[in-house]
Order: sequence, then C-alpha cells, then structure tokens
Amino acid sequence: MTSHDDSGLLPEVIVYEGEFVDHDGPQPDAGPAPSAAGRRAARRIAHAAATAARFTAAHTLPGLRNAWALTVHWAALRYMTGDEIRRRIVKKQFDHFTERRDDAVTARNTTLKQMSKLVDKAAEDGLSGPEKNRLRDLGTEADRRRNGLAVLNAMPFAPNQPTAEQISRWRGTRGAVRFTCVVVPALGALVTVTVTAPVSALITGPALLGGGRWLSRHPIPLTARPVPAELLIPELDAPADYQLDEPRSTADGQDTPAEQRPADSTDATTAEQVPGSLADARTSEQAAAVLAGAVRAEGRDLAEVAKAVEEPWGWSFYLRFATGSPDELNKDDIYKALITRLRLRRNGLLIEGDPDAGDSAFVRALLRDPFAPDVVGPLPYRPPLSMSIVDAADFGVAMDGTPLVFSLAGLMLLMVADSGGGKSGVMLALAEAVTACRDAAAFNLDPVGTGVGALGEAITLSACMDDELIQDVLDFLLALCSARARQRARYGWGNKWRVSKEHPAIVVFTDEWPQLSDEAKAKLVRGLLLGRKEAVWFMAGSQFGTRDYLGQAIGPKLSARLLGACRRVDVTELLGGGAIAEGYRADLLQAATHTQVNDAGQIYAQGLPGMPNRPIRYQVREVTDAHAAQLGAERAAAGLPDLTHTLTEAGLWQQYQDLLTRCGADSTLPPEPPAILLTLREAFRAEQDPDALTVAQLADHLIADDADRWSRWDDRADRLAMIGRHLRKALTDAGVELSSTRLRHLPGEPTGYLLADVKAALQAFS
Repeated sequence: MTSHDDSGLLPEVIVYEGEFVDHDGPQPDAGPAPSAAGRRAARRIAHAAATAARFTAAHTLPGLRNAWALTVHWAALRYMTGDEIRRRIVKKQFDHFTERRDDAVTARNTTLKQMSKLVDKAAEDGLSGPEKNRLRDLGTEADRRRNGLAVLNAMPFAPNQPTAEQISRWRGTRGAVRFTCVVVPALGALVTVTVTAPVSALITGPALLGGGRWLSRHPIPLTARPVPAELLIPELDAPADYQLDEPRSTADGQDTPAEQRPADSTDATTAEQVPGSLADARTSEQAAAVLAGAVRAEGRDLAEVAKAVEEPWGWSFYLRFATGSPDELNKDDIYKALITRLRLRRNGLLIEGDPDAGDSAFVRALLRDPFAPDVVGPLPYRPPLSMSIVDAADFGVAMDGTPLVFSLAGLMLLMVADSGGGKSGVMLALAEAVTACRDAAAFNLDPVGTGVGALGEAITLSACMDDELIQDVLDFLLALCSARARQRARYGWGNKWRVSKEHPAIVVFTDEWPQLSDEAKAKLVRGLLLGRKEAVWFMAGSQFGTRDYLGQAIGPKLSARLLGACRRVDVTELLGGGAIAEGYRADLLQAATHTQVNDAGQIYAQGLPGMPNRPIRYQVREVTDAHAAQLGAERAAAGLPDLTHTLTEAGLWQQYQDLLTRCGADSTLPPEPPAILLTLREAFRAEQDPDALTVAQLADHLIADDADRWSRWDDRADRLAMIGRHLRKALTDAGVELSSTRLRHLPGEPTGYLLADVKAALQAFS
C-alpha cells in the first residue's frame, strides 16, 4: 500500500509494510509484550503520581521548612530577648545573694535553738563544766552569726550586669547544648527507626505530611517572647544607664542587628520628657532622671542612680557619687533644696549612707504615708506566761517592710521623744511584751504620771508620783544587784545572771527621767551601771537626752537608744556628732497634737539586738489603754512571775513586802510561803528535783538549815521517826497542806514527800 502527499510540494514517500525482527529475538520463556493500552495506563499512573507528589510537596514542604526553622529558633534560643537573658544571668547572682542570707538565718536559728536547749537544761538540772563551756561558746557564736546576718541584711544587691558579648556567649553555649543533646539525638532516632523498621514509615510519614500541611496553612511567627513574669522582680531591673542593643525581628522572622536599624527605631523611653517631679514619674527611668537632675542641680558630682524602685509609699533609690560624700545631701540647705525640687513634704526625704560603700547612699522619697495600717499590721496577741524574756518579740515594722523584732533581755534602753512623740506609747508596747513573760517581772516608776500603769495588775510593782517611794524602790533594786552578784559567785554562774522562772529578771520602766529628784537620778544611773549582769534592766523614757536633763552623760553609754520626734541636739548627743549626716533625722519627725497623730510612734533606733544600726524609720504598733487594761486583767488572773524564791535567797523578801504595802499593791501579790515549805523546796532543788525524797534525805537539809532544831534526836534510835513527826507538825502549824507518803518503789518503803505535792503546796501561796 502506498500513500502520497497531494500537495505536490514534497517528493513522494514510499511506505513499506513489514516487521522489524530483533536479532536477539524473544526467549522461549518470555511473557507476552505489553500492549499499547498498558503503556498508556502506566504513563497516566506515573503522571498522576508526579502530580500528587508536586501537590503534596507544594502543601507540605513550606510547613516542614517552617518546622525546621521553628526548631532552630527554639534550639538557638532566638525566642529570648537580650533583656530576658540578662535577667537570667542576674537572677543567678540574686539567688546566690539570697542563699547567703538564708544560710545565715538558718545557722543563727540553729545556734539559738542549741542555746535554748542548754538554757532550759540549766534551769531544770544545772550544767556540767563542759556544758557551761559549750553554752559560752554558743553565745559567742550566736553573737558572731547575728552580726554577720546584720551585715548581710545591710548589704544591697549590686549585681554585675552582663555585657552584650556575655549575653551572646550565653545564648550560643546553651544553643549548642540543645542542638547536641536534643535535636541531633531526636533526628538520629527517627532515621534509625525508619531504616531498621521501614514499616514505621507508615506512621511517621503521614504524621510528618499532616504536620507539614498544617504548618503550611498556619505558619508560626518566629518572634521573641515577652520576658516571663517571674523575671520581672525589681531586683533584676537594669540600671538607668545600662544600654543593651536588642535585635529587631523582621517580617521574615530574621533578626536585624542593632547597628543596621533605621534611626527612627530609638526606644520610646529615651524620647520621653523628664517629669517635673517624682509624683509625675511613671517608670523607674523617669524617677531616676528626676532625682539625678535634682542632685546635680545642687552641685553634687553624681556618678549614677544605680537603682530606682517604686515602693508603696514612693520611691527608693541607690546612688553612687564620683566625688564628694553622700552625707552632704543631709546638709540643711541642700536637703531643703532637694525637697523643693522633688516636690516632697518637708520631712519626706530620707538619706542613708551605705556603710559598705563610702561613695554610695540609699535615698527614700516619701510621697505617701509609709506606715499605713495594712503595712504596720495588727498588734500580735501574746498569751499570759507564753514568752521568755530572752525571746525576740515583734514590736512593729520598718518603712522598707523589715519587721521590728528584738529581745529585751539585757537591754539598758533610753527612749527620747518630745511630748507627743509617742514615748509613753513605745514604753507601753515594751511593757506589754514583758508582762507576757513567765520569767520577768515588770516594775513601773514615774515621778509625775502613771508610766505604764495602763497594764494594771500585770505590773508587779508600781511607784508613781512619790519621790521618796521611788528612791526606796531604787535602793531595793541596788541591794538586789549586790545580792545577786554574790549569788552568782556562789553558784558559779559566771558573769551573767541566769534568768529562769525561779530566778526571774526584773524590768524597770522609768518614765520622765528629767523629773526625778537629783538623788533619784543618781540612784537610777547607778542601777543602769550595775543591773545588766544581775538581770535588773531599766527601760527609761525622757523628753530630752542631754546631760543637763539626765544628770549625767549616761545616754550615749546605754546599750539601746530609741529616738522619736526630738531636738537635733538630742540626736547628736545620743548617737554622735555625725548622726545627722548619716541620716538619723529624728529632728524632722513631727510630734502629735491633740487632734493630729502626725509621726507619733515613729522612731530611729541603735543597739537593738538582731537589728542593724541603720538610719531607717520604724513604726511601733500602738497599744491602747483599753487594750492594755484588758491584757493586764487577763495576765493577772493567769498569775504573775513568782519572786518569792529569788528574793528569799537574796534576803530581801521582807523589804519587798514592805514596798508592796507602801505601794498599795500587797493584795494583788502572793504572801510569803512559810519558811519550812521553802526549806523543803530547796532540798529538792539541791538534789536535782527527783520525784520524791525520803525523810532521811530531807533530814540532812533540815539540819543544815537549822541544826539546833533538827539535830536534837541524833543520839536516839528513833531519830528519823522524831524528825518526820516534828516535820509534819511544823507544816501543819504553818498552814501548809502537805502530807507524807510511803515510797513503795524504794527498798523498805520509807516515808517521804513527793516533789509534785511540794510544788502544789507552793502554788497555793501564789
């Protein structure tokens, strides 16, 4: 068959029909050759597969690339801003800083607990020689740890801010760790599982494709997250002059270095106008700028405002100076000028030099009352006889939130404040804590008023508005000091009286010191010099602190001094000539008037145990007269500390009874127990307080007390029977309800007396 093109333009084409023969030819066992239809189907399948692959790739590869970018973003820590990393680096320093203080508190508390155990043991059973040495060593260690803790509490947190290179190195190091320890092992595990168990691809493949498709439709932007809330504490804030160039995230998720940013990307805070006063400041940077401008305007060479923190009452700052002294800010002209520039109230600026850095100072600017009722808190309830005088009591709060907690044991304290300065209120607050103690009795002396008499019957002895009686009480206390000094030597107690329920301390509250007669002033000063070792401690109050009012220059020598609203000369007299420059501005406090509380009850303090000597204000919680009367009645009903034993030992019981009679308070206190009962109690105490003593054991103590009376039967066979018979008669004649008993747990079942019965008999006289 032939065919040709009718166009005539091309030569005729001859087509030959036939078949091509492959020289190799089909093998006898080969299958039939695929048909044309089969080839077309294969091509269609291949085309469909390619189309599906292109479709799948188009819809999943962007998502998979996004997943990989997200992995890199996480592993390289690109989601953290430079400020977050800076805060994390500083937080490690802050954690170490707080751990040091926590460790110091734990060590102090452990030492105090060990001391408390030894003191309790001493009160009950006495101490051996090694235990006495151990107690003395623990006391030294406790003082050392207390002083160390005070130093740590006074130290501000001043971190070393990281540089940009350190932040970049921190990010790179942790990014490498994440890649090495998380990303690479995860990818390796996926490949290994797929190779060793191909069937697993039936699970991982669809999961990857599904995740890739979802991420393609919902791409996750690779941006930096906000700084976590736990890193936004004020201690981690950057200083005002700290600059950190942050990369800026672009639309494609890449970071632009700071040096490549456009000029209009300046941080908004740098463009803000500096407010005219601290009251208008909204950020710490603005407040720091206001203070820096005011200080420099007064000609001070300020290096930096290193820290600015907003407080409930205003702002607190930490300043460093290039030259000069921070104390210059307390000079009258500079201080008043700063008050005006900062728009504060007249005493609203407190400047405290940093004791650990001579070029630095803490500055507190008061915009509101720092001692709002919710800050000061309620007066804690102290049940009767629930405390020891050596325990620390909570009396108030500092303006920085630090509790005002200290022990009254061993304190010779002087409180100076003008009329209306809260002196009597502070003294009443101290007396309230004393009357809750089981091992301390409160005495009250006041030449022109009632002192702490609002506590009523909780006061053991009160002598007011009678100079002769006050002098007799002081004479009695001086005689007690001398007697206790001899007792200490006899008992081997060292150089300090051991306070216990049997040997309680006496805390003497003496108000209006300047109103005492010259003779009473001299006796009071002598008591202040002698009483500390003998647990006869004086808490004195005065409107003035200078020598011409106190009689002698004793004020600066006392262990603790509290200053309310008072004169500048009182501050320098009691705390030293540089106290004003250091920040002890009690002269700026305002005393109360008849209708306005003002700053009554606010104090500066030095010498309080466990509290740092810092020029910072404290607010002592108020004890109202009505509440004091209620507490006094409750504590009197529960029983007051018993002075019978300690005054009988000192030979001053009768003199004390005479004083009580003269003070008109004899009916509120127990009569003296009979001598025979006291002798029995001393016998038990000498034998380390066993559960019982036989008549034979008691006989030795009775003879030692009164040989003429109890040794009359030494040559008789029935000696013990006679002593037992006359002992029962002596107890009956004295009105003591105490019976002997058979001690059946001892060989021979001898007659004796139980310690519990003796204590119950003594209790009947309390």
